[in-house]
Amino acid sequence: MEEAHALLARLERIEALDREGAPPARLLPELRALVGEAEAWARRERDPAAEAAAAACASACDGVLDAAIVRA
Repeated sequence: MEEAHALLARLERIEALDREGAPPARLLPELRALVGEAEAWARRERDPAAEAAAAACASACDGVLDAAIVRA
């Protein structure tokens, strides 16, 4: 259950940064950490579908986040 609370807390931080109009450089580390935490949680749960979804999200985010850095 701690994993769920940690993910929700990170989501709240990301939302707060977004509301503040934080630049991508402040959002990106939080987003990357969120994806990493989701992957770790999926592995701990030993849920193949969740692991595949988290890996797909990580892969998609890598491309999007890297493009955002270039534009920033």
